[in-house]
Amino acid sequence: MQPGVRTVEGELRAALDSVYGRWDSLAVAGRTDTGVHALANVASAEVEGGPPTERAREALNAVLPDDLAIVAADPVAEDFHARHSARARAYRYRILRRRAPSPLEARRAWWNPRPLDRAALDESAALLVGEHDFRAFTPSATQHRLLTRTVLQARWVEVGELLELEIEANSFLRHMVRTLVGTMVDQSPAQVSELLRGGGRREDAGSTAPPWGLYLERVRY
Repeated sequence: MQPGVRTVEGELRAALDSVYGRWDSLAVAGRTDTGVHALANVASAEVEGGPPTERAREALNAVLPDDLAIVAADPVAEDFHARHSARARAYRYRILRRRAPSPLEARRAWWNPRPLDRAALDESAALLVGEHDFRAFTPSATQHRLLTRTVLQARWVEVGELLELEIEANSFLRHMVRTLVGTMVDQSPAQVSELLRGGGRREDAGSTAPPWGLYLERVRY
């Protein structure tokens, strides 16, 4: 939540205020930058004085705006925390690769009319799997103390005119996925491999892909 700015958490807090007599300890699995989408973010909260769990989805959706919806609601253990209990998160990045833009994909995918080297992209994605130092793929002024992350899977898939990166890791640094995408498009697999050794700086990596192509797809517990 940010003062004076409309955010996902702010809208969810307002809905909780409307539906429950008391709520506390709201936690969200992942923050998304402005313009980034979430298909399945997870939030946890302690609630009292409102509908039972099986009716929570309908009650909250009745007061939420059209661009935010509760997909499911379930009871959890008292020590469950949407963020700290997460074991891994998966993201998807969508590139529209055709000469003409698509009004239907505007701010839903990165329109990139340039030719893309699919073999090079596949090779770069394969390099990401495993434990690496991703300091070159996050802003230099990052607040993260540990810059090592473990990527569990990474691959490019074709979906019609779209080329999509599927990537899952134990956790992510700020702007990490978007910078990885921009670097794989801009640089060779050999350059990506060198950056993953941990000696590079942010300015050595490629551009940061636009936020609207990125989707938080799932959180694993």
